Amino acid sequence: MQFLFPIALVAIFYFLIILPQSKEKKRVEKMLAALKKGDKVVTSSGILAEVSAIKDDKTLTLKIAEGVKIDILRSAITQVTSSATSA
Repeated sequence: MQFLFPIALVAIFYFLIILPQSKEKKRVEKMLAALKKGDKVVTSSGILAEVSAIKDDKTLTLKIAEGVKIDILRSAITQVTSSATSA
């Protein structure tokens, strides 16, 4: 009976904390891997931009206005607002 409480506590911790966090991490990794030229994205700093080039597996070039492009880490993308194929 004394061992039941710690085991239950670990199980609750796993299902409420660890499992959802790992699912979210997989979702974000899948989203970042699927980025392509023309996708409209939101960065972690709130910049709305369009992917204009994919340099390598870590960096992207984003077009934030006419004639204004920035290089950014792929990991700084938080959301894809519209895909190039759905536009």
